Amino acid sequence: MLVSADSTHQPHPSAPRPLLIAALMTVLQSVAALIMGLLEVASFSGQRAAMGVTTAIFFIAYGAFLIIAARQLTRLSPWARGPVLLAQLIWLGVAWSFRGGGTTWLAVILAASALVALWGLLHPDSRAALD
Repeated sequence: MLVSADSTHQPHPSAPRPLLIAALMTVLQSVAALIMGLLEVASFSGQRAAMGVTTAIFFIAYGAFLIIAARQLTRLSPWARGPVLLAQLIWLGVAWSFRGGGTTWLAVILAASALVALWGLLHPDSRAALD
């Protein structure tokens, strides 16, 4: 008797909702990082060209990596948890730097997105799915 490859294939479990929310927050943050990188490219000046190039490369690479990590979270790849967790701590630091004055609204948005992503990553269902 022949057994087809499809009958032996085990379906992958789906990611729990809190983990999907964390991945979504990470994608939104990655878009913000990509936009910051592109804005840095748009504001290049001769006096600070080296700083502008390295800053733009950093934000674009950071944003691209976060998209990859968010996708891997939805595929339940455990390696993605660490980088996404670290990214949330970085976003909390960035939020702290924007507090006060006319940028408080941005600090609140950044901190809220990081806290929601942390909640999703650290939720018991997410932890169990990634373990």
